[in-house]
Amino acid sequence: MHIDPELKVLYFGTPVVLISSRNEDGTANLAPMSSAWWLGDHCMLGLANSGQTPANLRRERECVLNLPSSAMVEAVDRLALTTGRPVVPEHKARQGYRYEPEKFAAAGLTEQASELVAPPRVAECPIQLECRLVATHPFGVGSLNVTAFEVEVVRSHVEEDLVIPGTHYVDPVGWDPLIMKFCEFFGGGHNVHPSRLAGGWQMPHRLRPSAV
Repeated sequence: MHIDPELKVLYFGTPVVLISSRNEDGTANLAPMSSAWWLGDHCMLGLANSGQTPANLRRERECVLNLPSSAMVEAVDRLALTTGRPVVPEHKARQGYRYEPEKFAAAGLTEQASELVAPPRVAECPIQLECRLVATHPFGVGSLNVTAFEVEVVRSHVEEDLVIPGTHYVDPVGWDPLIMKFCEFFGGGHNVHPSRLAGGWQMPHRLRPSAV
C-alpha cells in the first residue's frame, strides 16, 4: 500500500560533488553539494543563493567539479556545516554553520592546478571536471531561493585505472562514487559514515549498521 507522507526532502540519491571556485581575493573556495546532473558535456548545478559558491560562479564564471569516491567520505564530511562567506547567513548559523576561509586545509585535501580554468582541482578526487559557466536559471518559487547554474565541461581528468582500456569510458564497476541520500552518505549501496549535515538539518534518521 502506498501512502502520501508529504515528503519534505526529495534527495533520493545523487552524487556528491566538491565544487572548487575562486574567491574575490584569488583564494580557493571548496563546497560540497549534491544537486547535480549531466547531459553530454553540460552539467546543471542547483545551488542556494546564500552560499559563497554562487557568488564566485557569477563573478568568475569558472569552477571545477571534483567527484569524490566513497572512500573520501571523511574529508567531505569535514566540510559540512562550513561556509566561505565571512558573514554567515542567519538561517545557516541556526543550523550550526561556521565561516571557514581555508576549505582545502579544513578538509585535509590538496590543491592541484587546473589547465584551462583558474580554480584548482582536488588532487585526491579520481574524477575532476574543469567547467565554464554557460547560463543561470532562476529555480523554484516562494522561499526557495536557489539558482540552477548551467556549466560546460571544457576538460576532464580521470584516474587511469578507472578508464576502460582502449576506450573513452569510465568503468562503472571500478568507479564507486560517494552518494548523498536524504542527507546521509552512501557508497556501494551502504551507509559509509555519519553525516554532520543530517544533524544540522535535524533529519530523523535511525540508520542500521552496515553489514560490510
